[in-house]
This record gives sequence, C-alpha cells and structure tokens, in this order.
Amino acid sequence: MSPDNAPAPAYVIDPAGGCPHALNARLRARGPVADVVLPGGVPGAVVLGHEALKEFLAHPDAAKDARHFPSLHDGTIPPNWPLRAFANAQGMHTSDGADHRRLRSLVGNAFTARQVERLRPRIEELTAGLLDDLGRVAAEAPDGVADLRTHFALPLPMSVICELLGVDPEHRGRLHHLSHTVITATDTTPAEAMAAVRELVELMGTIAAARREKPGDDLTSALIAAREGDGDRLSEAELIGTMRLMLVAGHETTLNLISNAVRALCTHRDQLALVQESKATWSDVVDETLRWDGPVSWFPFRYPTRDLTVDGTVIPKGTPVLAGYTAAGRDEAFHGPDADRFDITRPTAARNLSFGHGAHYCVGAPLARLEAVIALEQLFTRFPDLDLAVPEPELPHQHSFIGNSVESLPVRLAGR
Repeated sequence: MSPDNAPAPAYVIDPAGGCPHALNARLRARGPVADVVLPGGVPGAVVLGHEALKEFLAHPDAAKDARHFPSLHDGTIPPNWPLRAFANAQGMHTSDGADHRRLRSLVGNAFTARQVERLRPRIEELTAGLLDDLGRVAAEAPDGVADLRTHFALPLPMSVICELLGVDPEHRGRLHHLSHTVITATDTTPAEAMAAVRELVELMGTIAAARREKPGDDLTSALIAAREGDGDRLSEAELIGTMRLMLVAGHETTLNLISNAVRALCTHRDQLALVQESKATWSDVVDETLRWDGPVSWFPFRYPTRDLTVDGTVIPKGTPVLAGYTAAGRDEAFHGPDADRFDITRPTAARNLSFGHGAHYCVGAPLARLEAVIALEQLFTRFPDLDLAVPEPELPHQHSFIGNSVESLPVRLAGR
C-alpha cells in the first residue's frame, strides 16, 4: 500500500485478538486504510474509516471470490494457512456478480422483513422459555450468578436458525463449538482449524442428507429442492457452504450483539433508563450497539481486481482486505467527536455498517435485529435490575480479531 505520505509499518495482527477499540483508534489516526500482516505472515490490509469502508464494500472492483487472491493459489501461502477456510468457502459470501445473485435469491425469500416478522411469535416463545431457565439457573447458584451468554444469548439465536434450517437439537451444541473454532477463535492452531472445518462440513452433509431423505418445511429442504429441481441449481459444495454460512452467521453474530448490548446497558444505566421511560426504543439500543461495539470486528476477505484507490490510499490488486467494522463504528469523522460514547439517541447510529453495505449486505439482518429487540425487551422487562456480576473490564474478551464480544457474561438478575 502506498499512501501519499510516508507509509507506517504494517500492523502484525495478534491471532488472540482482544478488545479492538484502542487498536482501532491508533490505526485510524494514521488513515482510513492500514497495512496489516495476517496470521501466517500474509500481507493484507484493513479498511478502518466509515466513508472509506462504505466505498470499499460497494466498489465493483472489490471482489469476494478468492480466485482474485493469487497468493492463495501459487504456492506462496501454505495449504494449512488457518484463514484459508474463509477464502475457500463456497457460497454467496464468496461469490460475485451473477453467481452471487443466484445464490442470494435462493435464500433471500426466507429473510425478507415480511417473512421474518412471521417468526416473531416463535422467537417470543423461545425467549420467554429461556428467561425461565435463566431465572432457575440464577436461583440455584450459591452466589445467584448466571452466565447470560450460555443460558440466553447463545441458545436463542441458535434455536431460531436451527429451526429455520431443520437442524435436529442433538447437533446444536457441536455445531456451535465447531463454528466458534472455525470462525471466531482465531488463535487456534492450523491443525485444529482444519480439523474443525472438515468436521463442520461433514456434519452439514449429515444434516443435508437427513433433510434429503425426509424433507420438511425448512430452509435446508428448500435449498435441496432448488438444487435438484429444473431451475437454479446448487452444487453440493454450494449447498453445504450456504448452510454453513446461514448457521454461523445466523447465531454467532446475534449472540455477540445481544451480549454486547447487555454489557453496554449495564454500564450505561442512564441509557437503559431512556428505554424504560419510553424516551427511546429497543431498536435504538440495537442500532447504537451495532455502531459502538459491533459483533464483528475485522472480517475477511475482499480482493481488489485492480490497484484500487480508497480515500487516497492505493490497495494493490489481489490484496486480501479486511472490513474493519468496529473501527468504522467509532470513526469520529463520521459519528462525531464523541464517537466513543454509548448514546442510543445518536442520529448517525442507524447508519452503521455492521451488517455490511452494497450487494453483500447481510441477508439475515432483519432476523438478527428482531431477535435482539425481542431478547433485550423481554430480558429487561423480566429483570429490570439485572446487572453484571463482575466489573466490566474483568470480563474475558473473545480470543479473536474477527468476532467482538466476551467469552462469558456473568450477571445477577436482581442487580448487585
């Protein structure tokens, strides 16, 4: 990369990740795009500024297909590169143009605002049941503490997406472990990552086979029918890749979104009071959480199909580029000088980029928003004095530079 002024040294990404905001601020102060060294010593870049990221995400010359990443194929990068799973995945998130439109159209109808709204009663029912469970866990614990991630923020979106996909309950725990290993835990060894990818693909194949043998009223059965019908067809790899994308994106991000929103509200009681006093909405909370502490930090990959100038910085053709969502969310140039402050009345909050922008805008965004709104409203209605059981700085952050949340979220339902 060659900015107009002298280039800063490339930042060497720590696979163990951690809270990204201080790092984002340092890198963003240098400019809207930064050179990085990916795990494994692979040179890359991250786009950090709001306007720069918005431009890059929608740029026609920023591709998702890894055939535009020469180093992946010419022997420069070893076969066991831990991030290869992101580049090699097949599905709408790694395709462009007509292929992307074809794959997206096969799942898009399940995630329209109208279709998602039909899921509201079931999401409300699941939420109420999980809050009953959370209350029992806290009541039975000697210290009255329950892990909100384990007993609420995880099983809600996991149950919803698995019901949509037709995944039997016995697979759900293993699926979360594998998806977390492959996607979120970027400090895993190459061998662990590759083994998890293989098992995840095999398990997805098992689920697809079950639905092929006994079709149901679920998205997997619909994808198989589309694949085996006379219309648009999915290859086996595309089927498995699409299922994997739906499963992982359908629960990991919402898990983090709910967790981060609860953390933010517990440490900003004045903002929680605004909602409880009907001076703001739960949708406002979701928007500001997405901006202020989004569920995904630096997400791989896009590849310029030519040398691309983004906000005055040239990103060379074929560079693997990360989308710096958490960095863009606190960009003072766009969100104002108080961008580090959690403020659910912020006018720019709804214009955050956490679900992407352009053709690859997250197809599941309406579902994630609905789940988060229902989860937060029911949680704080049932337990209005809920609070963190430990000081927020002591919460263990995810070992990831991709996912952005904490590993656990111990809470007391009746406050401190």
